[in-house]
Amino acid sequence: MLSRLYIQNYAIIDEIDIHFSDKLNIITGETGAGKSIVMGALSLILGERADSNVLLQKDKKCYVEGYFKAHTKSIARFLKENDLDEEEQIIIRREIAVNGKSRAFINDTPVTVSQLQQLSSMLVDLHQQFDTLALGESDFQREAIDALSGTEDLLKKYYGVYTQLKQAGRKLADLKSQKDSFNKEADYHRFLYSELEEANLSENELEEADAELKLLSNSENIKAALTKVFYELSDGEQPLVQHLKQIANSLQPYTDYHSSLPGIVQRLLAAQIELSDIADETESINDKVNHDPQRMEHLNERLTLGYKLLKKHSLHTTAELLALKDDLENKLQAALNVDEEIAAIEAEVNQLTAKAVELAEKISAKRRAQAKPFEDKVNSLLTQVGMPNARLKADITGSKEGALHEYGFDNIEFLFDANKSNRFAPVRKVASGGELSRLMLCIKSLVAASMDLPTMIFDEIDTGISGEAAKQVGVIMKELSTSRQVISITHQPQIAGKADAHFFVYKQMAGERVKTNIRQLSKDERVTAIAKMLGGEQPSAAALENAREMVGV
Repeated sequence: MLSRLYIQNYAIIDEIDIHFSDKLNIITGETGAGKSIVMGALSLILGERADSNVLLQKDKKCYVEGYFKAHTKSIARFLKENDLDEEEQIIIRREIAVNGKSRAFINDTPVTVSQLQQLSSMLVDLHQQFDTLALGESDFQREAIDALSGTEDLLKKYYGVYTQLKQAGRKLADLKSQKDSFNKEADYHRFLYSELEEANLSENELEEADAELKLLSNSENIKAALTKVFYELSDGEQPLVQHLKQIANSLQPYTDYHSSLPGIVQRLLAAQIELSDIADETESINDKVNHDPQRMEHLNERLTLGYKLLKKHSLHTTAELLALKDDLENKLQAALNVDEEIAAIEAEVNQLTAKAVELAEKISAKRRAQAKPFEDKVNSLLTQVGMPNARLKADITGSKEGALHEYGFDNIEFLFDANKSNRFAPVRKVASGGELSRLMLCIKSLVAASMDLPTMIFDEIDTGISGEAAKQVGVIMKELSTSRQVISITHQPQIAGKADAHFFVYKQMAGERVKTNIRQLSKDERVTAIAKMLGGEQPSAAALENAREMVGV
């Protein structure tokens, strides 16, 4: 609810501070007194455009502040998502500087106008003459029917299933797209895989074949070198191994005479043993190195095939070719598996669709059961508020064979006939501003207890009615205010008489300037104000008595 509205330096308002009741607040005043100016200031904190033309004193800022008490889940979520402090009350402030630039604040934190509009739409529902209103929007129409139908729990269950269905549907579409891609590339992948499969390369084959081929290509020179080494070490006229042994033996008799000689002898013997081992190893290697033309031819064929595949795929090693083969095999296998996945997801989609349709049918049945009672109640209220020829019809279309959406398969459209012509058309296309406002009042009075409605402000929706119709508008507003705060600007005494708090807008001279002010009326002042609305500036005793009856004094 809007507990307080503070305005400073706006149009012809110097400074006013209004403390509203949490029930029915009525604002009255002479034509031109400034009621619309108060609404204009209020619209600033609802996110309307601002400029410096509204400044009363051009050298001072304009301030408009609204103090709200609201604790709904949607508001708490908005504050959290926008990193705004959640205080005991929400303070929205709009400042207009002398240069025309405006700034917006929520709980003293600067925000964008877009954020301001988003939050204020949750706090205030402003109805003005000639507004298109939410009444013409399909979301509100559905919410109104659902509120009366008691579909909240079913809708939660349905939305959970519908969300799963949409996710499964997206996954199915992705798999089918993947299958199309697989089908386009399958033959090419199969050809590439067959090439690698036929090559039958083993781990590190090309690198090892290259090393072996180099060995075989140089085998004769290697054997000659190994033979020479063995000959010089062990098999020559003066083998180096034997010669080292003789040198060591020549020093052996003198080892007792010099402390360094035993070490040298040991080192010579060790070298002799090491060279003897080297000679044996070179002989063994020499026996194994053989020139093999057939083997060389085989290695050349394998390397030619391997290098061709490496070049074709812009790769460098056998390991990369084997990895490519595995990847192609996986892709071919995936192409085989995707049909199984598609079949499984299709089964899931069918199951979820059946469940969603089942829930949607239950929701639709509740809506359709409520449609006629809803129409009857609204049409009865329309007669009360001075629209006896007007008729509303809640047109619910859609079936389980149709497309599902996030609220089921129903499409709900409010159709309106203002003159008993039996020619119904969508509300947004045929209802006038005054008709829309009174129609909205009737509908919201029915659903107020079931919907999370914000503060409702009606700006002169009683234009063109009087007498009993005006009285009934007041009755409906009064009933509506038992569950929601209502603020209404009116010229009708029958409506003003229903107020829990009655505010009077008036002009007064301040020096040489005219300024708008507002004050809350006492009971006696209310009687006088309503009597003047009934009988003019000098109300008769009858008008005063009638006013007392309206006020309940």
